[in-house]
Amino acid sequence: MSPDFLPFRQVHLDFHTHGDIEGIGADFDADTFGETLAQARVNSINLFARGHHGYVYYETEAFADRMHPHLSCNLLAQQLDACHARGIKATAYITVQWDMLTAQEHPEWLVIDPTGKYSGHGLYDAGFYNRICLNTPYVDFLKAFTADVMEKLPADGIWYDIVSACDCSCRWCRTGMLEEGLDPSDPEVRRAYGVKVLHTFQREMSDFVRARKADALVFFNAGHVGPSNRATLDSYSHLELESLPTGGWGYIHFPVTSRYARTLDKDYLGMTGKFHTSWGDFHSFKNQAALEYECFMMLALNAKCCVGDQLHPRGVLCPHTYDLIGAVYSQVEAREAYCRDARPIVDIGVLTPEEFAGGSHASQPKAIMGVTRILQESRHQFDIIDTKASFEGYKLLILPDSIPVDESLKAKLQQYLADGGALIASHRSGLDPKGESFQLPVGARYEGEADFTPVFVAPVDADFGRDLRPTEHVMYLTGTRVSATDGATVLAESLAPYFNRGWRQFCSHRHAPSSGQSAGPAVVRHGQAIYFAQPIFTQYQQNAPRWCRTMVENAIAMLLPEPLLRLSGPHTLMAAVNEQPAAHRQLVHLLHYVPVRNNDSIDIVEDHLPVDSLAVSLRVDGKVRGVTMVPELEGLPFEQEGRRVNVVLPRLDGYQILAVDLED
Repeated sequence: MSPDFLPFRQVHLDFHTHGDIEGIGADFDADTFGETLAQARVNSINLFARGHHGYVYYETEAFADRMHPHLSCNLLAQQLDACHARGIKATAYITVQWDMLTAQEHPEWLVIDPTGKYSGHGLYDAGFYNRICLNTPYVDFLKAFTADVMEKLPADGIWYDIVSACDCSCRWCRTGMLEEGLDPSDPEVRRAYGVKVLHTFQREMSDFVRARKADALVFFNAGHVGPSNRATLDSYSHLELESLPTGGWGYIHFPVTSRYARTLDKDYLGMTGKFHTSWGDFHSFKNQAALEYECFMMLALNAKCCVGDQLHPRGVLCPHTYDLIGAVYSQVEAREAYCRDARPIVDIGVLTPEEFAGGSHASQPKAIMGVTRILQESRHQFDIIDTKASFEGYKLLILPDSIPVDESLKAKLQQYLADGGALIASHRSGLDPKGESFQLPVGARYEGEADFTPVFVAPVDADFGRDLRPTEHVMYLTGTRVSATDGATVLAESLAPYFNRGWRQFCSHRHAPSSGQSAGPAVVRHGQAIYFAQPIFTQYQQNAPRWCRTMVENAIAMLLPEPLLRLSGPHTLMAAVNEQPAAHRQLVHLLHYVPVRNNDSIDIVEDHLPVDSLAVSLRVDGKVRGVTMVPELEGLPFEQEGRRVNVVLPRLDGYQILAVDLED
């Protein structure tokens, strides 16, 4: 398959429908269904073969007992025909680990926790969230069902949902561990075995599908994509990043996961929803500005777009929902030519703590969220990578807060520095896996955990102190206690409070003020490496002190004096730089939509905020022929000074692409 084969405008059409609801598909009309999608500019869709309630939505002899009891038509078959008649790609959705019918009929197949209880919700709770183990005969059922779907229906692939590793103590898992000489009472053993079971399942099912249709799309959804996906990446035809900002993922999740996913050499899309909140929120509508922001961010970060919806049980798409989707997808369509075959241009690689600490859609390491916020707000261009990635091409690497360095990574980073790279590390990043000593020449000698929390950081270097008040700045979280090594330069000092807050000694409502006594270096530089003793990225995610961002910006400026992009305008403005090599073109994506927390639970985007007279300075790789606004295709005056092109965008009204065309 081409590395850029996915359509840009997808819908994921949920259809989890209880057996007591009558008239399933009773009002379905194939032409109306197909035309509604086509008019909304949809060119790809995920359609349901079987949902979380366990019911099947097409006519089948092999699984007649699982057909929804009130199915009124051969729904999935007619949906597929309607889509294909209009050139819309369509895959078949199959639920995996959430399957209420199977859970009721075969409770012995459910994941068992270490106490002997079924995982998931209670017996009398609403929901289908008891998880089925992938090490049981259920897998044989899934293969038979998948074969039936592929034999009877012209789906373009299979979309497997709810597929993740489990800490399981069912009899199949206990037996399997014992046969391998493992102790199933050990939690670490169980977790590792659960990962092995998952990987075996993914490889087997992918091979099973491709043996029947070599070019089938195959995807396994777990609600998140990260370093754990690398091991079975060949089992996926592509990646889909489920990330509903108002549904529990938040607005930082997609920037984090997309900047990692795009380094894996797989075509991928981002998935949001049309819902005000999350899946199953019938008769709700996302603000159009929010859907624009989410889809345009996907384009800027090299993804295709997917919007989640849920079909009404009677089989009729809500026309107002597709007016909303169409209003956004028509704008996406107008920009596709400038997004197809595009790849990111970046200066910085950020190693993700998720490789070591794990993560999910609702539980990302705070350090990776904090560093993403700082770099995005500063408009630096960066990828998120793991230790298996190539470091070549990155001018600067950042190790945020908690990246242990073993012998293999040490050698790789030493070679990177020897080849002229630059490095920023913070807190415990750079220490050996036991946390005893630094493995890299960062200018610091590790002496243990800091004696005081908080400490107060005072810049002593003019460049590092730029745009900071010439005084101390509180750092709330516990850092490390370090001393400077020979040849290192101290950029900022730590000053201690009078005492740590406790019942015997405390001052006012929070922490004691600075005593003025040194607590050692706070920030040191050694050559092309800068080290922060504080967990500065975790701190920024926790409560976003502006001085933390400024310190990081200043450290980057000292190591990367000619960044790819410079912008005027507020820090809420997001920018991404891509290139289309075949077209000899660089592209600057500019977005200004601001999520606001004006309620108890979710961030809301209601409007885009215009920015006037936006100055853009881009580092280019050649002589510039012209700068064009997309999709308006109107030229802008520009000046080129050496390797930088400077242009002023008269007005940014939500989203703008600037196409910078270079001479061949």
